[in-house]
Amino acid sequence: MGGGNDEREQTLNALLVEMDGFENNSNVIVIAATNRADILDPALLRPGRFDRQVVVNLPDVRGREQILQVHARKVKMAPGVSFERIARGTSGFSGAQLANLVNEAALLAARKGLKEITEAELKKPATRSAGGVNAAAWRLTNGGAALPPCMRRGMPSAC
Repeated sequence: MGGGNDEREQTLNALLVEMDGFENNSNVIVIAATNRADILDPALLRPGRFDRQVVVNLPDVRGREQILQVHARKVKMAPGVSFERIARGTSGFSGAQLANLVNEAALLAARKGLKEITEAELKKPATRSAGGVNAAAWRLTNGGAALPPCMRRGMPSAC
């Protein structure tokens, strides 16, 4: 019965109690991270708590390439896979989305009975993530035509 939410409330309350116990001059720095700042409890953002925010932008093409390489170390990749090409096709992806892309590609390769991940397996989840079902529908109804720019940016509703 909503156990996940109760657990989240308990964790939040315990954290707030601990933070309130710090003296102003105790030189304790608490750092936290989230991908969803929009759903943070306002109690966390009161003065003296997490009252400073540092925004970390999404990685550029070089950053995405490096992130893909890190996550690809955990799986067997086919020779000739171009992480640069995949990075160029994943504009707007976060590090977590890139990790998920490699995992999805590994699952696709396993379903096909492949022993290693090819570039095709990496491109399929990237296309699905960027355009979703609308991208697949666009290709079907337009004879496999290239996606319009709005779908390439991952915003099919803007078309």
